[in-house]
Amino acid sequence: MTLPQLLLCLSLSVLCISSKPTEKKDRVHHDPQLSDKVHDDAQSFDYDHDAFLGADEAKTFDQLTPEESKERLGKIVSKIDEDKDGFVTVEELKDWIKFAQKRWIYEDVERQWKGHDLNEDGLISWEEYKNATYGYIL
Repeated sequence: MTLPQLLLCLSLSVLCISSKPTEKKDRVHHDPQLSDKVHDDAQSFDYDHDAFLGADEAKTFDQLTPEESKERLGKIVSKIDEDKDGFVTVEELKDWIKFAQKRWIYEDVERQWKGHDLNEDGLISWEEYKNATYGYIL
């Protein structure tokens, strides 16, 4: 092997070695947060209330008397118990929490849509989007 070939191989080797990504990618799909609140059962159950009821419904429950709260929770538990056996399984509870979170997402999308659809035609034009997003900047 001649000196130029050796230098070329050495240069390519250095290039390949230095082009390797230095950061390790996280390949795990993490579940989205169920609430913005800190999850600390020793201090507060706000996180659990948000996850179980949804943020808006949890705010409503905070305003109820203990009797009204117990009555409403009883109705919710009846909805969670899909097989109507009188018990809530872990799967039924997970399904309910997913349902509550999806409902919140859909409601938030609807609210955002209304904020961008300025002429209320059910469609968002590029002009409406720019005005709602950037306002007077553009």
